[in-house]
Amino acid sequence: MTTLTLKIPESLAAELNAEARQEHRSKSAVARDALCSYLHQKGRASKTSCYDLVKPFIGCVKDGPPDLASNKEYLKGFGRD
Repeated sequence: MTTLTLKIPESLAAELNAEARQEHRSKSAVARDALCSYLHQKGRASKTSCYDLVKPFIGCVKDGPPDLASNKEYLKGFGRD
């Protein structure tokens, strides 16, 4: 393993210490997992589709027209001043 030295604010160091104590793990292990999670999550974000982002909201509007996406009547005059 490679050693990495970095400077962090006191508040972040306190959070890291508390998390390590709570999980009964070393600060290095907690920091390593956090960094790994951040880097993997960042890579996944670019592969997320628009559909994946709005999926939780699909169908959440009540009393809207059920054919909004397919009925051309709703598009009359759209984009015109």
